[in-house]
Amino acid sequence: ISGIEVDGKGVLDGLKAAFGPQLWWGANPAVLLKYRKTLGNFDFTGVFHEDVSENTQAQTSGFIPMPKTRRLTLAIERKYENFGFQLGGIWGGQPLVGREYQDVRYNTDGTSSVVVDKIKSSDNWGGKFKMTYTQGTFNWYAQSAVMGLVATGGADATKTFTGWKLKDSGSGNQTNFLTGFTFNVGDLQIAPNFLWQMPLVAAMPNDVNAPGRLRNIQSDPFIVRANRETTAGEILFSYDPTPGTWMYEWDNDRAEDAKFAMNLGFVYRHLPTTQDAWIGFFADRTSFAFPTSAPAEDLWEVNSRIVSKMSPEFGFIANLYYGNGQANGSDDRLIKRAGGDIRMIYNKLKVTATAKFNDWGPFDYHRDFNLTYPTQLMLDFSTTLGKPGWFILPNTKMGIRGTWRSLNEFSPRYTPNIALPFASAPIISPVGFPNGSEWEVRTYIHINIGK
Repeated sequence: ISGIEVDGKGVLDGLKAAFGPQLWWGANPAVLLKYRKTLGNFDFTGVFHEDVSENTQAQTSGFIPMPKTRRLTLAIERKYENFGFQLGGIWGGQPLVGREYQDVRYNTDGTSSVVVDKIKSSDNWGGKFKMTYTQGTFNWYAQSAVMGLVATGGADATKTFTGWKLKDSGSGNQTNFLTGFTFNVGDLQIAPNFLWQMPLVAAMPNDVNAPGRLRNIQSDPFIVRANRETTAGEILFSYDPTPGTWMYEWDNDRAEDAKFAMNLGFVYRHLPTTQDAWIGFFADRTSFAFPTSAPAEDLWEVNSRIVSKMSPEFGFIANLYYGNGQANGSDDRLIKRAGGDIRMIYNKLKVTATAKFNDWGPFDYHRDFNLTYPTQLMLDFSTTLGKPGWFILPNTKMGIRGTWRSLNEFSPRYTPNIALPFASAPIISPVGFPNGSEWEVRTYIHINIGK
């Protein structure tokens, strides 16, 4: 990530500019201009974004640049005593006008055909509306958006009232509606939330016949991935006896001062359709589009975060989860996974422990190809001359780390999966060798010579 940000002062107060080869992870080289102004009771904000070229250095599926774009967004906000209103519009994806894409049309006789369409100027437009209501211990919001095929604005990082996971994906090619409320009972907050979204142009089906194929972000102007058809709900319980250090603030790991605070959330997603293709990488780092996508499925997860700062010298933070999951690529195996991590600091000692069961490995390609391990364990001890940090930031420290994984037929480096060239099945050991395991112990010294 690299770039420059400039803030205007004096007559240019409210103006910000940013430019650079990669302003965020996976971004194209771009220039951004933002201007915010308050007139009377209204706040106005405008953002202009221009990609000056395309980033072609993708090396992992977690770093796939979007097609080159140009967009302008405008928003107006007004707050009353209890109500708040936000109205926004976007004009985006103008360089994509005229590009072709495939679609499937279904006929009345039950047959279907692949047609070729083009991005039109009307596909550049989108709009969003949000309303909030606050009264004592009760908060409520509702928002809706209609986004043209290439009117992509980016993921919504706004935290509305609490730490909900269901949000507007910010992509084009969708219409959506979200609503939720929070209710406080003492130090306990109860917060249900709901999401419905539908792409304007559906994903290409997995069984489409040639010349039809699944769209992918490297070859097509838009795809259906995060904006796939979804009906979802969640409920979040939060116990926070020290609201002055809000547990959903970005730096809460460091700032939280409660002796005990926690949340418990349940998220359920009904996903009745497939998606367009995901991008994967071969061993030589060349990319390809998966031929199909994971099937329609209902996904759910229970998650929890526990924070305890018993004293300035001792505290721990735990993150836990249990649920099912789908691969990013084409594998149709549904996994049921569980795990968590705990970080503890005592004086100058920091301990980090992680346990994952039937879950993907640590790298992007593990989820892309649905590579899982039955058990993954990691334990890390480190110490520093200063106070250990809760974040992984540059610091002078030394430590020792141990990692252990068990293997099965879904794991990389699973030896019985070795097969002869052109064999249709792996050679399974005839003498009953166990599945095996792998382990590593490392020592390290990190030296930070910056300020």
